[in-house]
Amino acid sequence: MHRFYLPFLLLMTIVVEGVATDLLPRSVMAQEWMIIPHWLLVFLVLITVFFDLEDTYFSVLYAILFGLMIDIVYTSVIGVYMFIYAIVIYIIHGLRKMLHANFFVALSLTILAILLADSGLYIIYFFIGISPLLWDEYIVTRLLPTLVANIAFFALLYPFTKNRLVHWSLQQFDYKK
Repeated sequence: MHRFYLPFLLLMTIVVEGVATDLLPRSVMAQEWMIIPHWLLVFLVLITVFFDLEDTYFSVLYAILFGLMIDIVYTSVIGVYMFIYAIVIYIIHGLRKMLHANFFVALSLTILAILLADSGLYIIYFFIGISPLLWDEYIVTRLLPTLVANIAFFALLYPFTKNRLVHWSLQQFDYKK
C-alpha cells in the first residue's frame, strides 16, 4: 500500500497547483508579477533528495509521468513540462549523489531546479512564439516572483515530508534486499 502514497501525493499536488494562484491575495496578483507554481517540481526534488537511492530513478520516472500530466491538463504544448522536469530532476539526481541529504542541500537543489526549469520553459516558449517577454522582463516579472513563491512552498512542505520520505524509502528498498 505504501507504494501508492507518492503517486497519489504527486497527483494531489498537480490538482492543488492548478488553483494555487487563485488562492493568492488580489493585491499580489494585481502587480505585474507572474507567479508560476512549480509545486510538483519542488516535491520531486524532495523525493530525489530523501527517497531515491543513488541507483534508483523513481523521481525521474515521476517527473516524466506527472510532467506529461501537467502538459495534458494545463498547457497547449504537449511534452514541454515532461521534457524539462525530467531533465532537471535527472541533473538534481546526479548532483545529489555528491551531497549529503539535509535542509540546506534540499533548499539549494530546489532553487537550482526552479531556476533551470522555469528558464528552460521560458526559452522553449519564447522560441515557439508563446512567450512575448524579453529576457530582462522575464527575470523581473516572472522568474524572481516564481522563485520566491516556490521557496515559500518548499519551506511549508519540507517539515511535513522529509521524515516521511526517508521512512518510505527505508520501507521500499529494505524489501528488495
